[in-house]
Amino acid sequence: MELYPAIDLKDGACVRLIRGDMAQATTFNTEPGDQAARFAQMGFSNLHVVDLNGAFDGQSRNVEAVRSILKATPCPVQLGGGIRDMAGIEHWLAAGVARVILGTVAVRNPDFVREAARKHEGKVAVGIDAIDGMVAVEGWAETTDLDAVELARMFEDCGIAAIIATDIGRDGMKTGVNVDFTGRLADAVSIPIIASGGLANAQDIRALRARDGARPVHGAILGRALYDGDIDPAEALAAAQ
Repeated sequence: MELYPAIDLKDGACVRLIRGDMAQATTFNTEPGDQAARFAQMGFSNLHVVDLNGAFDGQSRNVEAVRSILKATPCPVQLGGGIRDMAGIEHWLAAGVARVILGTVAVRNPDFVREAARKHEGKVAVGIDAIDGMVAVEGWAETTDLDAVELARMFEDCGIAAIIATDIGRDGMKTGVNVDFTGRLADAVSIPIIASGGLANAQDIRALRARDGARPVHGAILGRALYDGDIDPAEALAAAQ
C-alpha cells in the first residue's frame, strides 16, 4: 500500500481543516517546500497536495506554494483543487506534477474527465468526496444526489490512474478511516482506490490491508494525525508493507 502525506494549501500555508471547513483551519507550516522536504526525510515517497483556495474558487490559487513543493523534493506529487479544464491539467503536468486530481468537474462533466484520462493516461486521478456515501462538490460546499459508487463506475476503462475516496464526515477528525466506504469503492471498480479522511493511526492502515478476499486498497492519505504526531512515520510505513 502506498502512503500519501497530505499538504493542504490555504493562502500559501500548509493547513489542516475540520470536515472541509475553511473557517476551522490550523496552520502547521508557512513554508510548503519545507513541509514537503520533511515528509521526504521521514521516508515517504509520495505527496498529496490540495489547493484549498482553488477548490472553492474553481481555479488554481496557490501556484507559488505548489511550485515550491515541486522544487523541494523529487517525490511524485498528485495535485487537486481548482483544476477543471485541459489547460489547467497540461499546465501542471508540464510543471512537474505526477498526476492531477479532478473532483468537481468529474461530477459536472464526466465526459471531459474521460477525455483527459485517455489523452494523459496514468496522469489523471478522480477525487470522490462523499457525505454518507453521497458525492459532494465545490470544495465540499454542495452535496449532490449522486452515489459515490455510481460515480466511480463512470470512469472504468478510460485510463484513470486512481480514485481518491474521502469521507468528509471524518476528515480532520482522527476518528478512524472509513474502511467500509473505501472497500465498497475498491470492490466496485478496477481503478486503484486511495483512502482519505479520518486516518488516526497505523491500525487504520492495517485495517485497510486486512480486507480478506476483497480487492486491495491501493493507498491511504495521512493528514492531521501525522501532523499532530499521533502516527509514527516508521510504524505507518511498516504497516503499509
